[in-house]
Amino acid sequence: MPDVPVQASHLVTSEAELEAIYGQPAGAAVIKEIGHISEHYRRFIELSPFVVLATAGPEGLDCTPRGDPPGFVRVVDRNTVMIPDRRGNNRIDTLRNIVRDPRIALLFLIPGIGRTLRINGRAAISTDPALCASFTMEDKIPRSVIIVTAESVYTQCPKALVRSHLWDASRHLAESALPSSGVMMKALQADFDAEKYDREYPQRLKETIY
Repeated sequence: MPDVPVQASHLVTSEAELEAIYGQPAGAAVIKEIGHISEHYRRFIELSPFVVLATAGPEGLDCTPRGDPPGFVRVVDRNTVMIPDRRGNNRIDTLRNIVRDPRIALLFLIPGIGRTLRINGRAAISTDPALCASFTMEDKIPRSVIIVTAESVYTQCPKALVRSHLWDASRHLAESALPSSGVMMKALQADFDAEKYDREYPQRLKETIY
């Protein structure tokens, strides 16, 4: 596809311009957004093994995936969900953002289901020992739990997943279609031992998954 130069005169710079182009949402697009977690929305969360968290901080925005067996995001009540912070690489971008700006957005996915569920709200981080222990997985206790107060909850239609064929196994790529993590690292740091990194990663993953 040829590159098309961006014309400054066609950039949209105001809400009024956007509304002139797209109009106003109506019908189901408006009805589905509520200020609490309904029983149907709760069911969606409890069946989801994967959620994407979006947060904001002084340096900009961050978006990170979180996954575990279905039900790992605990629905406490009509306005509260809890997410264990499993072992990672200690960048703690999400947690760092939350303590500086509590706004958060969640996007839940369920394999094979085209619809997604979104929660917008505010988050806090708890290190309560009993709470953290209640999220134990394979004898490993998370260091903290993210507590999200939902302010807006709604489903997203399946158009994006249908267009992308995300769940179509016949279109899934093999890992070999992309450079390995080690190769990517070596491109950034010439003396990085890519072969050793890639060779040891499967075992390291098993040992550090929780």
